[in-house]
Amino acid sequence: MSLNNAQSWIFSRNFFTSFSFSDYLHFPWHFLIAPLYYSFFIYYIDIKKKSINLLKVFVPLFIIMILIRIVFVYFYRNQISGDHTELFIKYNSIEEIFSLLVSLGVYGYSFHILSKKEKLFTKILAFDNLKWIYTFFKIGLLTYIVWIVALSITITLDFKEIVYTYFPLRVLTTILIYWLGYQAIVQLRLLKERKKLRKQLNFSTISKTEKDFENEKDAHKKILFDNIEITLQEKKLFTAPKLNAEFLATELDISVHKLSSTIKLFSEKNFNDYINDFRISLAKELLIHKDYKNYTITSIGLESGFNSKSTFYATFKKHTGFTPSQYQKKFLTLEE
Repeated sequence: MSLNNAQSWIFSRNFFTSFSFSDYLHFPWHFLIAPLYYSFFIYYIDIKKKSINLLKVFVPLFIIMILIRIVFVYFYRNQISGDHTELFIKYNSIEEIFSLLVSLGVYGYSFHILSKKEKLFTKILAFDNLKWIYTFFKIGLLTYIVWIVALSITITLDFKEIVYTYFPLRVLTTILIYWLGYQAIVQLRLLKERKKLRKQLNFSTISKTEKDFENEKDAHKKILFDNIEITLQEKKLFTAPKLNAEFLATELDISVHKLSSTIKLFSEKNFNDYINDFRISLAKELLIHKDYKNYTITSIGLESGFNSKSTFYATFKKHTGFTPSQYQKKFLTLEE
């Protein structure tokens, strides 16, 4: 995207007007945008060994497109020089239509992997819910729509050079570059921190006050409740953002109703609030631990089992009366 935008600017400033037909040798960098993003995508979700290496196909094809352009400009240089540039614009548009169709195909295939092939990248889903990737696809779709509109206007106006139709596209792609760069840096840090946290953490057991039971039925329920807590602690299930009552009930080989009623009886909370107690307890421990004071609060929240920064902050505030940052500032010094 950067090379494509830079090239457009260079030629719009007429830097090569004195070099014969070199003014028309625009490299179709846009052709590589989708294949390169696809390569980044499968690398990030760690399925490169299970996926097709599209660059092996598209890089040679990109080189062929450049060679075809050179041949075209060489043989038709007299017809595309001076004020007679319609033939060159038509060639550009044909090349661009081909590039757009290929890009849409790669975009659609990448989104198909993201939305339909979760079993291929369960490992990364344990650390990243990939919402930012979904957002990128949404912005990418808007970019394609703007691209289609700009190209359609050029064709509708009989291939006259209306450069202004592409200005919104260049602005949008520039924004997309900065947004993706920022997200990639943030997500990479979160990913590294969460992996370190998961490797280093010794999860503490949350103790519960014992209650008196009047009969064997209550005692049996208490044993089941203890088993629920032991299962959550030993397998660290509460750190999974997608943990639900159905999954935990299956893990314990009991019905969802029995699970929910047992949790309600002894904790006086519903399933979500009960699980969040575990998560908040872990987050509080991490926030005031001196070994993790330089870690981002977001990575601590996500590794504690919350599926987003906003959910973590809201839940933490509800349970403690503090925001995570306020809690850390208040108690970290005392802990040290």
